[in-house]
Amino acid sequence: MSLTKKILIGMGLGILVGLILNGMPIYEPISAYILNPLGTIFINFIKMLVVPIVVISLILGTAGISDPKKLGRLTGKTIGYFLVTTSVALIIAISLATVFKPGIGDYSLEGAEFEGESAPPVVDTLLNIIPTNPLNAMVEGNMLQVIFFSILVGYALARLGDKTEGIKKLVEQANDVLMFLVGLAMKLAPYGAFGLIAVAIGGQGYDAILAMGKYFLLVLLALGIHLFVTYGTAVATLGKMNPITFIKKFSPAMVVAFSTSSSSATLPVSMDKAQKELNVPKSVSGFVQPLGATINMDGTAIMQGVATVFIAQLVGANLGVSEILIVVLTATLASIGTAGVPGVGIIMLSMVLTSVNLPVEAIALVLGVDRLLDMTRTAVNITGDAACAVVVSKSEEKHVTTHHDDTVSV
Repeated sequence: MSLTKKILIGMGLGILVGLILNGMPIYEPISAYILNPLGTIFINFIKMLVVPIVVISLILGTAGISDPKKLGRLTGKTIGYFLVTTSVALIIAISLATVFKPGIGDYSLEGAEFEGESAPPVVDTLLNIIPTNPLNAMVEGNMLQVIFFSILVGYALARLGDKTEGIKKLVEQANDVLMFLVGLAMKLAPYGAFGLIAVAIGGQGYDAILAMGKYFLLVLLALGIHLFVTYGTAVATLGKMNPITFIKKFSPAMVVAFSTSSSSATLPVSMDKAQKELNVPKSVSGFVQPLGATINMDGTAIMQGVATVFIAQLVGANLGVSEILIVVLTATLASIGTAGVPGVGIIMLSMVLTSVNLPVEAIALVLGVDRLLDMTRTAVNITGDAACAVVVSKSEEKHVTTHHDDTVSV
């Protein structure tokens, strides 16, 4: 049986067990002694590999781009793609919420309390990209600093050429070791998926889902449209790949993302699938996907768009064109400004609500169903990173072909 089938069976059994145990007295002991340990072992195994894989992949990826112009071009294309798809995600979310009006109904903010954490300003985030201690950045999991340092080391190896051939060989061998460990981790994936999903479903109250059903379904609809229409169109037109083939080959990584609710934790698997199944070169995958896992959050942007309109309708506030533009701009910039901050989705939402003078305490209403939505939007987030890698890879192929044709004609 293929690994994907095993993981899907694990997910299905997890959903079934979670539904059976939901609200039952035996849920707590079963969760504490069986389900949670299964999920924690798998997540810890994957997380153990995240920082080493980001460092090694980015060093290899950047070292493989010996031309500084190519590195600049790759960065421009990647960030440009992320900004465009995040804006599209927000437009889809706001449009659907405006049409279907999830906030019109019997809702009350009475007793709702939520204290939003403040995110660091974008300028501070950009200034703090340069680590004073790279090893400390790796220990703390400060991904922007780790990415910056790894790109610098890779660039140095590229510029020094044959002088550093020994180090390049060592990094390549380290990459082989890490990919082998990813393979081992994936053998645990069906059991981890079972435990994680059973806990997520079992610990979720039916009452919360039923009360917020319209909001919940609308976010899922927006995520589905963005996944199949936006990414499907990008992969088909710009990446020259069949979208169904793309999703089929990348689906194991999507399942892991759904189980773990963490783009960073899924990174080892998503990079492995992009390189082996989608044929994305290591230099592109190793550059695009770690950066995307840190700053590209289309799924989170969709949740913010729907939640903002939902809360506006709930309190009777009208969002005009200018307010909607502010929401799109704030949410897009916030995805970079809050990169690497724990609980990033809720922090970004509190920033967006504040920007259009909506009550932050209303976040307490959407938190009831956020765990299940978080799983889905994480799967969308990492799929967006892989789609970007496919698109950038194809555009780089064209550039190489054009450059080769020019050389021949000369």
